[in-house]
Amino acid sequence: MIVFNNEIEFELDNPEVITTWISQSIENEGFEEGEINYIFCSDEYLLEKNVKFLKHNTLTDIISFDYSMGKLVSGDIFISIDRVIDNAKTFDVSFNDELNRVMIHGILHYCGYKDKTDDEKMLMCSKEDYYLSLRKF
Repeated sequence: MIVFNNEIEFELDNPEVITTWISQSIENEGFEEGEINYIFCSDEYLLEKNVKFLKHNTLTDIISFDYSMGKLVSGDIFISIDRVIDNAKTFDVSFNDELNRVMIHGILHYCGYKDKTDDEKMLMCSKEDYYLSLRKF
């Protein structure tokens, strides 16, 4: 089950369609959907989590806590709407495109993809692009 939560004033466009897209992406990767919570928040809120849990005193667009077991994908995905807005401007893409990219990025981590090395980043970006191309919204 995918649940969308807000720590700030924010409303997700087309939550039902996005849920279907994420569920199909998980299935396409050969995994099963467990409990996935998206938490949309501010830079300040996510910075607190970053410092407290990861000991990183930097702004970030996403932090994911993976509770997956075997092929059952579960976890909490915190997304800073402030960062998504800024990144959309920086990369000259729409807010929704950048938000969807970050949302699927968290799921791909749960499916075992990493992004620490250049090769891992290239594969992750390729997977993001692929799933973004499958969106029906």
